[in-house]
This record gives sequence, C-alpha cells and structure tokens, in this order.
Amino acid sequence: MKQVLSAAIAASILTFPAVAVAEWKPDRPINIIVPWSAGGSTDQVTRVLAPILEEALGQPVVVVNQPGASGATGTQAALDAERDGYTWTANAVANNATYAITGLIGDTSIADYRIYLHVANVPVVSVNADSPITDMGGFLEAMKSGDIPTVATAGVNSSGGMALAALKEEAGGDGRMIAYDGGAPAVIAAAGGEAGATTQLASEQAELIKAGKLRPLAALSDKPLVIEGIDPIPPITNWLPDMNVSADYFGILIPVGAPDEVYETVDKIWEETVSTSDAFKKYASERGAFFDPSYGDAALEKAMPVIITEACARVARDEAVVDPSKYGITCEAMAE
Repeated sequence: MKQVLSAAIAASILTFPAVAVAEWKPDRPINIIVPWSAGGSTDQVTRVLAPILEEALGQPVVVVNQPGASGATGTQAALDAERDGYTWTANAVANNATYAITGLIGDTSIADYRIYLHVANVPVVSVNADSPITDMGGFLEAMKSGDIPTVATAGVNSSGGMALAALKEEAGGDGRMIAYDGGAPAVIAAAGGEAGATTQLASEQAELIKAGKLRPLAALSDKPLVIEGIDPIPPITNWLPDMNVSADYFGILIPVGAPDEVYETVDKIWEETVSTSDAFKKYASERGAFFDPSYGDAALEKAMPVIITEACARVARDEAVVDPSKYGITCEAMAE
C-alpha cells in the first residue's frame, strides 16, 4: 500500500503544483453527475454540498442524477465530458477506483480524478420490521442455513452490494441480492416488504429506521454507530471479530485535465468552507455518517485502504476481469 500511495501522490504533485496559478471564476453552471438515483446516500450528501459550492463559486451547481450499471453509466459520462472544469462526479471513492477492475468501465483508475472527500458512510444490515430475524446472530444463521431473506441493494458495485458480498465471504452461506438503481429504492423495497432485508448505508436507512419500518441489526464498523434519535447500532465485529471494516469514503471527483486554477480554487473552498460547514456536521449527526473532509494527497491517503480492500475483494470473489496490479494495487498481503 505504501508503494501505491507514493506513486499516486507523486503523480498528484506533478499534476497539481503547490504554487497557485489563479483563482477560477466560472462563467456558467457546473454539473455534478450523481451516478445513482435521487434520494440515495450520494445524492443526499451532494445536495448538501451544492449550495455551499454555489455560494463560494458564484454560479449554480446542478446535481444531475444519471443512474445505471451500478454507477458506471453516470461515471462514464463524467469521464467523457470536456475537461474544462464544468463537469464533476460524486460517488463512494472506491467505486471510481474499481470500475475498470470489474469491467464496468474501460481503462480508468482513481488517478483519473482529483479527490475531495466529505463524509465516510457506514453500511447497516437491517431487516423489514415484521421479519422474524431479531438480531445479527439470527441473520448470520439464516445465511448459513439458506433461509436468508432477499436483500435489496443498489447493485454489486454499490456499498450495499459490497457489504453483502463481504458478509457472505466472512461468514459463509448465501445472500440473495435484488439490485435496484440506487440506495433509496433499495431501502424502500426492504421497508415495504418487497425485499426482506437491506445492507445499504445508514444515511439511506436512517429515516425508515426512525419510522419503525426497518429493524437495524448491525453496522459494518468496529464500533457502535450512533445516529441521532436511534439507539446505538452494534458493530458487526461483535459477531465477526476479524472482519475487515475499512471506512467507506464519499466525495466529489473532478476528472484530471482541467485548468490548474479549477482544482486550486476548489482546494481553497474545501479547506476554508466545506471543512467547517455546520450543514455537513448536522447531516452527519442525523444520518449516521462521519464528517471527515480532506482533499488532494490527504484524501487519497484516507481513501486507499478501502480502495485496496474492495479491489482485492473483487479478486477473491472472482469478480475481477482486470488484475488490480495494472493500477498499482497488489493483493498478496491480503491473501496471506
């Protein structure tokens, strides 16, 4: 991992010099493509961010939902757009780093973006409120016996899909997934009884848990998850103490190739405005997210553990069509 970080940070330094060029003053609206449906975790947090950016940049910031192919459709659209600084994307950073590994997008990696992180989200295993499963131990037993209810996620490459696959790998047994075009429709399906459970993010489930429509069993973390208005959700390590639970970082990704002043201006906004935002702090408290803003080299360093974990998990589950080593990620340490 140190080799990966060193190479990536060196590339970042070459692309983004320390000396400021000029302040960017956009003269038209900026589009942020959210590659998931409205109401999901990425959409929610991007809509918290948009007005902050609008005020700082003096131009409208338009959130464009473009779901499909586990987020690959909208991400590809952002990569294909003109590299002039006016088209960004938003996502869980590990998704953008692994789309090529799973074959959903062609030759691309996290090095194709300047990263701006704001929150880390946590998947939660929840069941429909009427489910006979009352705790995580019962859920794991249902997986092993084949009696697991259908599990609603936003697809194999979503946080919920990866959480379910990780549970299956760690605990054994089955997990019958139903894929939707985003986290919001997935959790609504579980709350409404169309599916029996969901492994989507806490930020997407919080309101339905508060309303008594979903019963949370465990957070995929190593400490209890505290959400305002909900009893603490126990960590998965209470049942699976050796499970790897890397933080799932979300943020804005601006494709490389735009004028330097674009990135330098957004760097400044991130440091001076986003990192102190009361709106973000409130969102995190209410939705079970961790507010942890960073950008550039620091953001890359924070994101690398989950990127490596997810890339290598794809290899272990035979879901990789491209060897992660092509993008500087080696999995031997995990295999050992």
